[in-house]
Amino acid sequence: MSERRVKSGELLQYPTVREALLYEKLPDGKVRCGLCERRCLISTSRRGFCKTRMNIEGTLYTLVYGDISALESRPIEIKPFFHYWPGSTALTFSTWSCNFRCPWCQNHSLSRGIPDPSRASYIPPENVVEMAIKGGDRGLCVSFTEPTLLFDYSLDAFAMGRERGLYNCYVSNGYLTLEALQMLAEAGLDAIKIDMKGDAEVYQNYCGGLDVEVTWRNVVVARRMGLHVEVVNLVITGVNDDEDCLNWVIEKHLQAAGEDAPLHFTRYYPAYKFNNPPTDIRILEKAYRMALQKGVLYPYLGNVSGHRYENTYCPKCGEMLIRRLNYGVVDYKVTPAKKCFSCGESIPIVGRFIPRSSK
Repeated sequence: MSERRVKSGELLQYPTVREALLYEKLPDGKVRCGLCERRCLISTSRRGFCKTRMNIEGTLYTLVYGDISALESRPIEIKPFFHYWPGSTALTFSTWSCNFRCPWCQNHSLSRGIPDPSRASYIPPENVVEMAIKGGDRGLCVSFTEPTLLFDYSLDAFAMGRERGLYNCYVSNGYLTLEALQMLAEAGLDAIKIDMKGDAEVYQNYCGGLDVEVTWRNVVVARRMGLHVEVVNLVITGVNDDEDCLNWVIEKHLQAAGEDAPLHFTRYYPAYKFNNPPTDIRILEKAYRMALQKGVLYPYLGNVSGHRYENTYCPKCGEMLIRRLNYGVVDYKVTPAKKCFSCGESIPIVGRFIPRSSK
């Protein structure tokens, strides 16, 4: 059905359609969305940029409350979170669409899907929490597509999960408003992995004319809130793999996240509408060494299985503390007090190590 032809009564009967949080009603029947920093101005019977929120007779509704496009238990290392509940799994779920337009999207089958409440697969938040508990997962994670679009649902699921002892995390592009970030933290969000696409030119030319400083601002604020933050830079051939751009990302990371926050350089592979060759591993290794030289204590490489730079090393004595392979932990030498087993240096790890056999 065309969004112009959908009648209010037809939409409001579906369980995934609920009045949205974070919006402003305007005198002319339009609404201003306050969920992400696009802050869409939406006319009656129209949707915002992400297509997940719709103005129905002057009220903004989310169309995706509990419309789950994917649901799977996955290792926390695959997000990647390397300093957060190592070895654990999180029940990971998503909805449809995105507020970015990256042409290399790995999950374009989901991120380019337009929500249709009449065909939605509705799962109540309490069911997701119960599935995580019964499946032996240690937490909940909203991922695959931009989790901000599942904001209203996340608040309920995270609050329920926190009551049951689960951790809660987002794998995000980091373009949400400060109001949204604050509400998520209050509901139970305790970790966020933020994808940093590159410098200002990359955000303008490839992501939809966006402001990169918004993303760095949210890194700063999330750290101040006490959330665990890890930053990932997908290094894309011919887009953001030059030395100037890598230097810029590293320096901004140190300013916004700090020296002890993990910084991942992830290998790109052709996907969706982008066919540039996969990232040269030598460039990734160069980025890793640049980050170390500039003062990042925990740089990593990603999407290069078995590479030595996937492992965690003590920044003081150089001992290997965590060895990883195929998105899992195969050797863990951080002490229960979260110190290097060799020299006693404190290692910033959130949560305890969960061996695979304990799930």
